[in-house]
Amino acid sequence: MVPAATRHGGSLCRTAWLQLLFGLVVLSLLCEACKKVTFNVPSKLEAETLVGRVNLKECLKSAEHISSSDPDFRILEDGSVYTTNIISLPSEEKTFTILLKDIQRHEEKKIHVNLLVHQKKTHKTRHARDTVLRRTKRRWAPIPSSMMENSLGPFPMQIQQVQSDTAQNYTIYYSATGPGIDRDPKNLFYVERETGNVFATGPVDREQYPEFKIIFFATTADGYSPEIPLPHTIRIEDDNDNAPSFTQDLFTFVAPEHCKPGTVVGQVTAEDRDELYTLHTALRYRIVSEEPPFPKMFSVHHESGVITTLTSQLDREIIGKHLLLIEVRDMAGQPFGLCNTGTVVINVKDVNDNAPYFGHSSYDTKVLENRVNVEILRIPCLDKDEPNSPAWNCRFSIVKGNDDNHFAITTDGRTNEGILCVVKGLDYETTNLRILEIAASNEIPYVVVPYSSGLAQSTCTVRVNILDDDEGPVFKPCLLPITIDGCAAVGTVVGKYLAEDPETGNSEGIRYRIAPGQSNWIAIDENSGELRIAKLFGNDLIGRQCNITVLAVDQSGKTGTGTVLATIGACDRDYPVVTPREFIMCRDRKPVYITAVTPNESPYSAPFRFDISDRSMDSGWQTIQQDDKSILLSPRTDIPYGIYKIPVTVRDNKGRQGTSVVSVNYCDCTTPSDCGTARQVSPAVTLGVWAILAMILGSLLLLLILITLCGCYGTGAVSKHVPDDLANQNLIISNTEAPGEEVMDPNIIPLQTATVNSCDQGVGMGTIGHEVKTGGQSFEMSKGGHQTLESVRGYGQSTMEQGRYSYSEWQNFMHSRLGEKVYMCRQNEENKHSEDYVLPYNYEGRGSLAGSVGCCSDHQEEEVLDFLDQLEPKFRTLAETCVKR
Repeated sequence: MVPAATRHGGSLCRTAWLQLLFGLVVLSLLCEACKKVTFNVPSKLEAETLVGRVNLKECLKSAEHISSSDPDFRILEDGSVYTTNIISLPSEEKTFTILLKDIQRHEEKKIHVNLLVHQKKTHKTRHARDTVLRRTKRRWAPIPSSMMENSLGPFPMQIQQVQSDTAQNYTIYYSATGPGIDRDPKNLFYVERETGNVFATGPVDREQYPEFKIIFFATTADGYSPEIPLPHTIRIEDDNDNAPSFTQDLFTFVAPEHCKPGTVVGQVTAEDRDELYTLHTALRYRIVSEEPPFPKMFSVHHESGVITTLTSQLDREIIGKHLLLIEVRDMAGQPFGLCNTGTVVINVKDVNDNAPYFGHSSYDTKVLENRVNVEILRIPCLDKDEPNSPAWNCRFSIVKGNDDNHFAITTDGRTNEGILCVVKGLDYETTNLRILEIAASNEIPYVVVPYSSGLAQSTCTVRVNILDDDEGPVFKPCLLPITIDGCAAVGTVVGKYLAEDPETGNSEGIRYRIAPGQSNWIAIDENSGELRIAKLFGNDLIGRQCNITVLAVDQSGKTGTGTVLATIGACDRDYPVVTPREFIMCRDRKPVYITAVTPNESPYSAPFRFDISDRSMDSGWQTIQQDDKSILLSPRTDIPYGIYKIPVTVRDNKGRQGTSVVSVNYCDCTTPSDCGTARQVSPAVTLGVWAILAMILGSLLLLLILITLCGCYGTGAVSKHVPDDLANQNLIISNTEAPGEEVMDPNIIPLQTATVNSCDQGVGMGTIGHEVKTGGQSFEMSKGGHQTLESVRGYGQSTMEQGRYSYSEWQNFMHSRLGEKVYMCRQNEENKHSEDYVLPYNYEGRGSLAGSVGCCSDHQEEEVLDFLDQLEPKFRTLAETCVKR
């Protein structure tokens, strides 16, 4: 089936050809086709693949716009054709058009491009059984049809005619399906059943129906279909019937103040409902008007619609808003194109190009002394930048005159004023004038522009006059820290807190008291200001810090306030302890009597409660309460001998507890003395500095007494006879305070007799005496026979004055005695001669040959010194300390 116009004559055929010719003429007027180019390509093309190259200058030498009708291809200026996406081509050819435009000359050219898929040649050998190809009839195929948008008719207007090749043999009836297709003339299109003519019933809007896809059917009267259904497309040719329009009714942009020329402000966009990639949708922009009109500040790109600045003179303080009227026109901006306008508002964004400043260079104000947290002055801050913006908001600071931090300045966010306040009381007696220098700046950094000031902040001077006021007492210091012993008794003075009158500088006539509601455990003397303990501390106060407010009232009734920061320390004496702590238990396992003591008074004292804190020891030992302060400690079962360390916890009447470690030496003995002592073992004695000092002072006192006695004996008038066998009772003065070297002085000679004077009734030891002076001491030596003390007493004063021997005679008398003593000192305990060695001073009365005093003592004194063997352990410790020294 072929178009009827190709086979039949008549007016109908001529009409169709005339319409077709008219359409081609109109198309050639709109856009003249230049040439046709064919490229052989594979069936699949990747993106950005070069398809071929077209000589564009053969068609249009000055092409300002180059575009492709198919978005899958793009054309470069040199004519290169590239793919934009991955393309799979069908077996038949693919066609698209290259559009060339010269806007100035209003010329357009088209180049048709055909893409043919490579066909792989396969050589096939024909076999006998291969089917022989036979020629078939031609399939009915009408030429493509189109209709102009908004056509004026006349209607119904014939668009196309289709006719089947079998119409010569059969009576064929035609029909079609698709949008707008029906035999009803009221629809957009319909087909005549007998002739196959396609008619349009009226104008068509391309924006609503860009094309119609229909299917033709050819059937005989009895329903036989001699032809395969034929698909057909009716394309609606675009007419420039839609003016472009902006996407927004109002565009609003922001341009920074003093920005550089060429700064992008924003972009306006418009759209056109006509066919894309044609002159009907080629839009161009321009600025129609600008407010204010001078100077010109902005420009718009004619194709993209991007708005940029022309100058750097945008100043918000002069003009804060600019209005632009922009036109958009299709047909590439040609005068005959359709156009529309839109409004653009450009607000100038403020920058901090104006520094804040004060209305005056100096201000004066006044304030009473001792006023705190009071406003004394408001300082206006002026700024030309946008109000309530970071470039307008002022920040104040005191740069001079506020080293002691008596003043503070803040900003009133509503009025942008600086509020100057006094935060610490001022003293008129110290100074009556303060001069402050105040600076103002903005929240954001200052931006320097060509005409702006180089100073980012402004300053002013404020003179603050301080007025005198009769003020109340003032505590010095305002905060008094004290530390109180947790064991302090009631009435203990823990500090003194005084206030003084600022006018007079003294504390006369000021009374003190603790503020109501404060701690009840402390009191203050009304007149002296002494702080005293009023109540014993409980567990809740130990280790805490308390703020105590103290009031001072002067004679006029004015009050001053001070604060005492009291730190209550720990009390080591708070806890009861066990004393003594070391005991000896013999094999009879007689219970140990344990007693606890505490220096505290009731209620922090007895009765005590005892417990063994170590569970392992508690299972082997038991306690029996003896009275309020003591217990009996004994083992529960048989235990081995040894020393046991038992932790005993003692709690007082208020629950304060202390733990003491009790040492029990369980010994295989009958009495505790068999284990080294007669009762509990005293803890090791450690001599401190004060103990050693006391010993030295005691020694000096004893030496002073001996010197005094010797002086008294030297001045006496009684001379008594000293027998030879009583020479050991003479007091020999030695200037050596420690054992010396074993060197015998050859000058020592024995002395026959000696007499020692006494200041009492004349306890003498000789009859005839000589005075010997040694080291400032006076000795009288007398000679005579053996006499007793009783016989000596009767001689009287006259006997002592009979005469005195020389010092050599005294040496002869003592030489033999001293030799014997030295010889005995050089013997050990086995009466053997020994070399130089340190003589040990053993426990008195146990194996010591020399006795308790030393090797130089006379043997006749042993019976008199027996009491030294029964000295208590503390004297043995003193003896051991002297040996170590």
